[in-house]
Amino acid sequence: MSLGKRAVCLLVSAFGVPSLGSASVEPPPEDAAIVHVLNRLGYGPRPGDVERVRQMGIARYVEEQLHPERLRDDAVEARLASLKTLTLSSSDLIRHYELPPAAKKELAQRRAALGDGASEEEMRALRRDIAREYGAQMQGTGRQVVGELQQAKILRAVYSERQLDEVLVDFWMNHFNVYADKGQDRFLLGDFEASVVRPRAFGKFEDLLRATAASPAMLFYLDNWLSADPNAAKRLARFRRARGADAANDQGGAPEPRMHGLNENYAREVMELHTLGVDGGYTQKDVAEVARCFTGWTIRGLRPGARGASGGPEFAFVPALHDRGDKVVLGHRIPGGGQEEGEAVLHILATQPATARFLSLKLARRFVADDPPPALVERAAATFLATGGDIRAVVRTLVTSPEFGSAGARAAKVKTPLEFVVSSVRALGADVANAGDLARRIDAMGMPLYRQQPPTGYKDTADAWVSTSGLLARLNFALDLAAGRVAGTAIRSDALAPRATGSRALAEALALRLVPGGLSSETRKTLDAEDGTALTPTRMAGLILGSPDFQRK
Repeated sequence: MSLGKRAVCLLVSAFGVPSLGSASVEPPPEDAAIVHVLNRLGYGPRPGDVERVRQMGIARYVEEQLHPERLRDDAVEARLASLKTLTLSSSDLIRHYELPPAAKKELAQRRAALGDGASEEEMRALRRDIAREYGAQMQGTGRQVVGELQQAKILRAVYSERQLDEVLVDFWMNHFNVYADKGQDRFLLGDFEASVVRPRAFGKFEDLLRATAASPAMLFYLDNWLSADPNAAKRLARFRRARGADAANDQGGAPEPRMHGLNENYAREVMELHTLGVDGGYTQKDVAEVARCFTGWTIRGLRPGARGASGGPEFAFVPALHDRGDKVVLGHRIPGGGQEEGEAVLHILATQPATARFLSLKLARRFVADDPPPALVERAAATFLATGGDIRAVVRTLVTSPEFGSAGARAAKVKTPLEFVVSSVRALGADVANAGDLARRIDAMGMPLYRQQPPTGYKDTADAWVSTSGLLARLNFALDLAAGRVAGTAIRSDALAPRATGSRALAEALALRLVPGGLSSETRKTLDAEDGTALTPTRMAGLILGSPDFQRK
């Protein structure tokens, strides 16, 4: 059996059991704890990180990460400077990176002319033709906008000193998932992350929930911007006649009476996915009542050429579209009114014990274990309720708990593709000049960044990521990365040059750099070539990065 096949067999078999075997060289207990903290509060150790945390102490490092606002992060900002779309407003992105209306019209006409039997190659050729024809009117494409968002996410994860901040931003972006490929959301996502999620990642959950509910990205993704009282068409027609033909758009940029009435998408997801959880005690009647409360929550300035008061797409409440009747949500009577109805619903949902438990379970699953101890989840939920939903306090409860620091929690989780790729780059101390190829590799492993279509987001448990094809893709990436075959990413000349002779000594020397927890006996067996020939440092490093020892955290 070839070495590559043996490595894949090792991966599949090792991930099928809870233990990876004993390490060949047990690190000092404190170092093992440090590696655990670096893996869970961030994207894994870089060369020198273990020693740095050892000197400052784990408790101080954890407290430092819990307050990212106190940490300078100039280096990562410099890395982002070349990504020009990050600094543009949603309005500018729509104006300069979206196909002009004339191009969309021509594309639709030529697509119709091709008929339903058009091949994918014909469609690609058609899109290329349109892009060439109208390209001079644009500064770039929507694909470029999403691509630079992906690169920024990877660069921040690799280089930011605020590692826990990046982990929590990723957690909340996944919790409040928005699909980049749904229409204009590709132009709204950057502002959603930068202005809605990132500033509130450590704050009060209710503030974060309110901000996401009113964000153009979420309103568009879950269709609430189209939701209206079924009787709104008549009221809006009277409003337009009284105020002039453009009055409705001036007041909110809302679609005209072509809307089809109540839309329950956001109402369902805000309870099932954002707050209470699927078993949170709500009924279909609650879904309908919540949807009624959010009628009239829409977007101003979304159409090409339109501008909201802030200069771009923004939230607007349009009274003419709102269902004015009384509602009852989870037993709470909400008198008919206006925008305050939706705000009342968000307060009710954010303060429910079911919400505290659901969010605490998800956070415990991210930081502690796929199946976290129920007692820990209850303590975190109690912190949530006692602090009014203070996210920082809940995270502190989790990451300073005995359960988090226990030996059983170490190496108990499997890295997601994002975590695996970023931690590999960090372990090698690689220099990333362009993260585009890294994003494509993550995509190939089944995790296209910002492109998870269902609102559920990506799973954070091993069952979602452990498969023969997925693990083979990881191993191939690890080998390519170590060999310098990942475009835009360079490996330092001294990164893979330990002073060691013989395969076993080389493996141990490289493991001290790449897997500070040591190599398991199963991994060491795989690294012993059958024909007795010594492996090169590059090949050895790739196999270590592709091993279960490295892929667990």
